[in-house]
Amino acid sequence: MMINRAKMIPLLVSPEGLRVLIIGGGNVALRKCMHFEGADITVVSEKTVQGIESLASAVIKKRITSSEIFEMMKGFNVVVAATDDKTLNSEIRDEALRLGLSVNSAHGGGNILIPSVLRRNNYSVSVSTEGKLPAFPPYVIEELDAFLDERFDTMFDILSESRRMCAGKGTQAERAGFLKKVARDPIVDELVRTGNAAAALKRATELGVPQ
Repeated sequence: MMINRAKMIPLLVSPEGLRVLIIGGGNVALRKCMHFEGADITVVSEKTVQGIESLASAVIKKRITSSEIFEMMKGFNVVVAATDDKTLNSEIRDEALRLGLSVNSAHGGGNILIPSVLRRNNYSVSVSTEGKLPAFPPYVIEELDAFLDERFDTMFDILSESRRMCAGKGTQAERAGFLKKVARDPIVDELVRTGNAAAALKRATELGVPQ
């Protein structure tokens, strides 16, 4: 059973209360655990690489049959097939889809994909080719890591303060328009690029805070 990639929707989901079942204990499973950090993670595998046990809420170290996995997955929100067995991963994926669960497979075909993610203190950026070329997103993330320098953190602070200044003033459309004007103003941009945050904020106030 394959999913139509053209209709996939980017989405951010809170890990709080999310129950995740990961089948597999190798490096792929470790990366999945890292991605779902903060969720209630159960890992099923005879052996696990270092790092999995510190991320998972529970680790079941034994060989279990496909039918046992199928029965177990009913209690989870997300199922991840991360074994090195393509046939087993496909069986897990298909059963999870049949049950209406969210499933990601190391060999593709699931209804959720895990993007490459770059995290900053105030924002995050994710990149995905929707399964077409898994080697490409990490390349983009590396490029973005160098590009998204301190000026973006400064601009975040400027916009955050600008939002505070116009809180409760004017209409929602006027507030949104003001923030867009600040973000697109060439003088604000130049001041941010040169590290002059105080002057950038002063310029933002000159752009017309809603009344």
